[in-house]
Amino acid sequence: MMPSYFFAHGAPSLVLERHAYTDFLKQIAANTPKPKAIVLFSAHWEDAVQTVSDVETYSTIYDFSGFQDELYTVTYPANGDHVLSERIQTLFAKHGIPSKTDETRGLDHGAWAVLKLLYPDADIPVIALSVNRYLTNEQQYNIGKAVAELREQDVLIIGSGGTVHNLRRLNWHASQADEWAAAFDQWLQDKLEQWDTASLFEYEKLAPYAREAVPTNEHFIPLLLAMGAGDANREAKLLHRSYQFGSLSLSCWQFN
Repeated sequence: MMPSYFFAHGAPSLVLERHAYTDFLKQIAANTPKPKAIVLFSAHWEDAVQTVSDVETYSTIYDFSGFQDELYTVTYPANGDHVLSERIQTLFAKHGIPSKTDETRGLDHGAWAVLKLLYPDADIPVIALSVNRYLTNEQQYNIGKAVAELREQDVLIIGSGGTVHNLRRLNWHASQADEWAAAFDQWLQDKLEQWDTASLFEYEKLAPYAREAVPTNEHFIPLLLAMGAGDANREAKLLHRSYQFGSLSLSCWQFN
């Protein structure tokens, strides 16, 4: 059965960078059986209703500005999968989760920056899914749980976001992680490895420096979605963690 993953996508320029995390992303795909399809929740696609892409071939969305010119030439023309899109809608309906489809939206950088490093040939069908910041943390988890059975059909489920993501607290000259960012991530690691959902659902109140680490929750939500997809076995493994600019967390969690 395929694992589910949470990947931090960092800055849009991640796809052009070369460091330990990008090397890790390139390597992990080589060590994982090639999936038949990918289902990806991106922090950069928000909607009040759970939305499921049903696109024939994706365009590339450049949802950022001020980066190097080369970044605006990157494309990721993956195909969609109409049958899988319908299957996901059926699963959501089965679990009482309202959903709708989108037939036009391309892939934002939360999706393509990670996928380009994992599977550069764009030869695996992709279904993009939105996130909703106004749901409870338990509801987020249950959305991931609703699609978990796809893993048995060799479908890879990915949440793309960031555990510590506060652009106002970036330290452009930092050579190591800020203590507050590391403290939040360590608390998170302890709770994930224990599969302590009660604490995780209340992380805003319980985790040290939660307000600094997660000033807005859209980047944190994909972690809960990917975790929910691993509910059957409840095994969490930290595969990588590093930092850029003192506090921008670059991490990967695997849920088996």
